[in-house]
Amino acid sequence: MNTPCQDDNTVVAETSSLGMQLVARMADITRDRIQDLALENAQNNLAAIRNGKNLKALRDIRAGEGDKAIVIAAGPSLRRKHVAKQLLAANYNGAIIATESSMLYCLRHGIIPDLVVTVDPHPTRIVRWFGDPDLSEADLKADDYFQRQDLDAHFSEALRTNDEILELLNKYGPQMRIAVSSSSANSVVTRAQQSGMQVYWWNPMYDDPDQPNSVTRTLLTENSLPCVNAGGNVGSAAWMMANAVLGKQRIAVTGMDFGYYAETPYRNTQYYYEALALAGEERLDEMYMHIHNPYLNQWFYTDPAYMWYRECFLQMAAHANCQTFNCTEGGILFGDNIHFTRLTEFLAA
Repeated sequence: MNTPCQDDNTVVAETSSLGMQLVARMADITRDRIQDLALENAQNNLAAIRNGKNLKALRDIRAGEGDKAIVIAAGPSLRRKHVAKQLLAANYNGAIIATESSMLYCLRHGIIPDLVVTVDPHPTRIVRWFGDPDLSEADLKADDYFQRQDLDAHFSEALRTNDEILELLNKYGPQMRIAVSSSSANSVVTRAQQSGMQVYWWNPMYDDPDQPNSVTRTLLTENSLPCVNAGGNVGSAAWMMANAVLGKQRIAVTGMDFGYYAETPYRNTQYYYEALALAGEERLDEMYMHIHNPYLNQWFYTDPAYMWYRECFLQMAAHANCQTFNCTEGGILFGDNIHFTRLTEFLAA
């Protein structure tokens, strides 16, 4: 698309010192925020894990033709760049790995992923991507996570969309495989199983398993599942599995913005309430980081969590034995070991 860019050339607006300070602490913040819930969920899932399939079994399956894989994440560029339309027009026959958050998008367009990945342990939100049989108006009033964000506009009609997801997943679930984190909520596990999805279990790496009091070591000792470096988010986990589990050598990521378009209001960002609680309304400009994408000559902005995800991904890409192509055509994921290109070019190669 453009000449390769070194990560050292990343331009970040100078108003975001507070955000960058938080990025440096984000690994500890994230672990402290979710580790107790992750361990509790993993304990509750033990019976299902022992009666289920190990992620290692996926190495024996055939996912798509050739050495290509495309990861479909649910960032704002996914719909702006019409990823499904491009895949269908190209008759793409390589592997497709989808985040659970992009399942509805895929199934609406008649795309059945070779593998779906889920990792977040949240007790009520993640099941919404699968369709929540118990969703009520009271639930929607209590948590505006889906309606507030720059996600699928259909979630503004939450109950109707929930019914649609339930129907689609019940129809296509038996044709789909899903890599389920041991720390997933029971509601997610139940929906995946009830819909007929083939479940494969794994542990996320929350920390260094060789360190004292390691959460990752605790999980491994408890359930003996393989541990996967998920980079802190489901999109990075899907990319990792495309290479380390399915053995693909040329991997494109789509919808992996790790940020927001400049015109997006702060309130429509994923971690808005957390940012508000930490910094207050008057310091939000210091919390969010504005980054220039030199490939597009365009500014995007991000928050400390997504900036940390970006840094983790760049570190993972540096040690991967595959080529990584960012075909998102937006966002902030660029740097060493990332080929920033259009999806049409990847599909044609």
